[in-house]
Amino acid sequence: MSKKRFTLPNWAAYLINAALFAAFIIGGNAVLSSGALPSFITKVAMLIGIQVIAAVSLNISTGYLGQLPLGHAGFMAVGAYASAIFMTRTGIPAQLAFPLGIVIGAAVAGLFGVLIGIPALRLKGDYLAIITLGFGEIIRVVLLNIDSVLGFKLTNGAAGLQGIPKTTTFVNAWLMVGLTCFLIHTFMKSRHGRAVLSIRENEIAAESCGINITYYKTLAFSLSAAFAGAAGALYAGYLGILNPSNFGFMKSIEILVMVVLGGMGSMAGSIVAAIVLTAAPEALRAFDDYRMIVYSLLLIATMIFKPSGLLGRYDFSMKRIIEKCVNGELFASFRRGRGKGAEEA
Repeated sequence: MSKKRFTLPNWAAYLINAALFAAFIIGGNAVLSSGALPSFITKVAMLIGIQVIAAVSLNISTGYLGQLPLGHAGFMAVGAYASAIFMTRTGIPAQLAFPLGIVIGAAVAGLFGVLIGIPALRLKGDYLAIITLGFGEIIRVVLLNIDSVLGFKLTNGAAGLQGIPKTTTFVNAWLMVGLTCFLIHTFMKSRHGRAVLSIRENEIAAESCGINITYYKTLAFSLSAAFAGAAGALYAGYLGILNPSNFGFMKSIEILVMVVLGGMGSMAGSIVAAIVLTAAPEALRAFDDYRMIVYSLLLIATMIFKPSGLLGRYDFSMKRIIEKCVNGELFASFRRGRGKGAEEA
């Protein structure tokens, strides 16, 4: 009689993940607050959190939806400026204005995602990339040249928006990372997420099954923009001063490289790539004359030897690992993998 296979309940898996994530935040904050590490490490840790949110948000439209937008930095800019204007113009205490600013930044960026997505998503491939690139540049140029509306001072133009409270910390940045990843994971596991994945696999077949292509494309694109806006709000609280040049074309390319390097369609891959590509330039500062060459060679080598990205479409699952450990399948599957590799050799 075969042994019954152990299956971990979903609520237990979520509880374990939450406990591990809480331990990471508490432990990381304790180490960074102790003064044992240089202060710039704390800033790098915060920046990594912001980049992770930007990368996993772009992964919705690039990896899960299968489109190629190139204006993601524009949505970050909208979220950053909306949050910064709210925090600096309302007079609300910074500790209360900051979470409200994140919500406002995400909402405004999501609205822009809808307005841009409805006409842009009628196109695909290179045409979509070009039109989203154009929208991203329009946003940057508008922020650069329009500093007031109806006599009300808003962006301060090319001089930059100053006096933004530096409210972003390691804790709130990584709490937002956890919330973003949880919401995206939950969305992709829902029937709406499955509809988005079906569009990626075969748009014609999905439409023939009754899936509203326009609705789900716009929904995924606007969700991607909203989370980018939240990353922008954190970025505003991290910098303390905003300039439109921070959100140029190269910022969009930087985020896209993280998604492609990690593996399009893999949230874990986007997280790993965002961490590596944000920390690597800082780690290579000792080789300042050569660090960008090394950085570029690493990207080229990865694309040549692992064109699907570091993790392909694999997504890390603590639940799956625990179940394999309890059922004694973890090392068995590893041995099967090695045996298969030996046979092929």
